[in-house]
Amino acid sequence: MQKITAAITSVGGYVPEYRLTNAILETMIDTNDEWIRSRTGVEERRILKGEGLATSDMAVPAVLEICKKRGIDPTEIDCMICATVTPDMIFPATANIICDKIGAVNAWGFDLSAACSGFLFGLTTGAALIESGRYKKVVIVGGDKMSAIVDYTDRTTCIIFGDGAGAVLLEPSTEDVGVMDSLLKSDGSGKNYLHMKAGGSLRPASVETVQAKEHYIFQEGQPVFKAAVKGMADAAYDLLQRNHLTGDDIAWLVPHQANKRIIDATANRMGLPAEKVMVNIQRYGNTTAGTIPLCLWEWESQLHKGDNIVLAAFGGGFTWGATLVKWAYDTAPAEK
Repeated sequence: MQKITAAITSVGGYVPEYRLTNAILETMIDTNDEWIRSRTGVEERRILKGEGLATSDMAVPAVLEICKKRGIDPTEIDCMICATVTPDMIFPATANIICDKIGAVNAWGFDLSAACSGFLFGLTTGAALIESGRYKKVVIVGGDKMSAIVDYTDRTTCIIFGDGAGAVLLEPSTEDVGVMDSLLKSDGSGKNYLHMKAGGSLRPASVETVQAKEHYIFQEGQPVFKAAVKGMADAAYDLLQRNHLTGDDIAWLVPHQANKRIIDATANRMGLPAEKVMVNIQRYGNTTAGTIPLCLWEWESQLHKGDNIVLAAFGGGFTWGATLVKWAYDTAPAEK
């Protein structure tokens, strides 16, 4: 039997219209444009505005774009995996809400919580479903409405995060393309440095937790930065070594958009020049699980069949890793 691989056959994305610029943040907190750009690389981030709008409302247009590009109906989707730390609600799964909104009545689905590494973890999981031979069309969504859990009086976090969602369609292939290898890691001892204090079973919501602002992101910057630089860079480098590849063999690095300095460190470790690195942090900030698929969405027209691309991420908790993908198709420039 021919080996089945999981190929990315379509990409979609969505970012809200509202732009929260550094200039606007200067009117909200004690900060300035130069300070933000020099430390993070962020110039603006998109924010989902409007009553009753949630993560699923960004995921839906991204998934519908996938279906339109691929020429399929949502009823053909077998499984929906939604990587997010900002689900519409604790339950039901946001993946199920997405399926309901688009009419994917034949799909089962679930949410995956791995913070900024969520899309990578979801991609590896979805690839395994395809490789099993039991599923033909699996959608991986990475999306977060980070504005819902950001304290806009905390300048250590509010300057970083934005809202957005991206998605890919995985289908079986017998060609030498698709998700080729993944190196994924997690270390729960990192939970003290990047987490949300309340809202789970450990500290259920109460008047006290709300008043103490424990339902927002908490981050201790330095330990997270050090772990992210080492984790992302080492995972990407080790993945290349394991597959007997060098930077010369890689067409693109698709890094999680957390911090420009972390992105640069990862590229340097891999021996990649800046022109081979996808960077859009300046426009969108850190959309958590959304960053990598949003990069694929924006750069889709520059990807060619057979390109080796490395996806790398680091997330709270800690989670991190890298995935090697051989691109499965050529595409004409898409209208965004």
